[in-house]
Amino acid sequence: MASTSKPRVLVVDDEPDIREVIAEALQSAGYDVGTAEHGLDALLQMRKTTPDVIISDLNMPRMSGFEFLSVVRRRFPEIAVIAISGAYATGDHVPGGVIADAFQAKGNIQLKEFLATVALLIQTSSTRTMNHQRQSAPVWIPRNGKDSQGVPYIVLTCTECLRSFHLSVLREDIQEIQETPCQFCENPVRYIIDFSLEVISPSNAAATIGRVRSGMVRFP
Repeated sequence: MASTSKPRVLVVDDEPDIREVIAEALQSAGYDVGTAEHGLDALLQMRKTTPDVIISDLNMPRMSGFEFLSVVRRRFPEIAVIAISGAYATGDHVPGGVIADAFQAKGNIQLKEFLATVALLIQTSSTRTMNHQRQSAPVWIPRNGKDSQGVPYIVLTCTECLRSFHLSVLREDIQEIQETPCQFCENPVRYIIDFSLEVISPSNAAATIGRVRSGMVRFP
């Protein structure tokens, strides 16, 4: 956990304006806040300091939010995660295929509720960690192309025997955690296909910043 007395939150977003305004809101609420511009940047920072909560965009360069959050769940099951994106209209539930404890649509950020979600995740960290550890985290899988017959496929690596095998993808629009037995040891392998190419956030940075800053006026 973070070494400072204040709970630490890491904000991961490739749009600097959104990253900074969310960080400013969290700092005003009393949190110790760090920022990163993509998943690889965040993982490097986490070698030194482990946050209590991560707030991460889904559509980012170099490492998508899908991949980053999958890595976080496997390596840091104690960290609470809030996924944010401008590609979804509401934040009523976590979109399929997103490994997160909560979800927030960028264009509909209500600061009071957003900060309440952060606080609740910190308060329930022990119970949530146990739930995360009960089931193995799925691996993130990029699309690998098409075979000689034109059928899309992915390459999975078994988390038990560490052998890799090909798996045909009959549908590429399933945004959820899937499971298949290893072709060698029959260990169940849970996985998610990368949907970052489809999950494209509209250009709504200005609207998001305006909404958050309006909320900050009410919640110093």
